[in-house]
This record gives sequence, structure tokens and C-alpha cells, in this order.
Amino acid sequence: MTTAYDVSVIKLIDVMTKELKAMPEIVPPPWAPFVKTGVDKELPPENPDWWYVRASAVLRKIYVKGPLGTRRLKSYYGGKKNRGAKQEKARSGSGNIIRKILQQLEKARLVVTVPAGRQITAKGMSFVDEASRQAN
Repeated sequence: MTTAYDVSVIKLIDVMTKELKAMPEIVPPPWAPFVKTGVDKELPPENPDWWYVRASAVLRKIYVKGPLGTRRLKSYYGGKKNRGAKQEKARSGSGNIIRKILQQLEKARLVVTVPAGRQITAKGMSFVDEASRQAN
């Protein structure tokens, strides 16, 4: 049986992105084309489907790393802030984007809230495992 640990991350996220686009619960908000994904970025993402790609990546990250909260996910999707002549500094990603994606994944019943953060459900596990089989 193929799981998310056995396939390439890029292939898995591509397959999951296509399947998440078909779900009515996962919808980018109206401000998504104009927003930066963190303070370390200068421009919004160029990919018009970046919301679905980020949702796929967050779902995979929760599948692999266990229950995760917004703060840890922000650090995963952060980067180095260019401060001109000063030394670069690590900055976290956008919390609003991650919160909205987690709320949509919860609405789709792929993740559930636990005291340690968000945890993947049985439906979410089968979703990721099925995408892994397709990506293999």
C-alpha cells in the first residue's frame, strides 16, 4: 500500500491540488490574488492556483508531522526577510492564510481540532493515501 511517505512530494501535491479544486469547501477568498504569503515576500504568488497548492501542502504536512498548530505551520512557510544592508532575519509566513486554509480543510472534514492543534481525520488519511496511489 502506497502512502505519502513513499511518493515524491511534488507529485503528491500536484495530484492533491487537482482533487482539492473539485471540492466545494476549498475556495480561495476574494483577496487571494493580491496578498503576499509572508512578510519575507515582495510580490504575491504567480501561480493562479496557489491557494489549492498551499492547502495540499498544509494537508500533507499535517499528515506527516502529526497534530500541528498555526504557529508551527507559519514557521514552515516563512523565510528570510531582506532588510537591506542589515543581516537577514527569519520571519514567519502569513497566519491568516494558514488559518483560512485550516478552517476550509476542517469544513471539508479532512482535519479536526485537538488540544495540540489540527490533526488529520480518517477521511483525510484516505484522501492523502488515494492521492499517493495516483501519484505513484
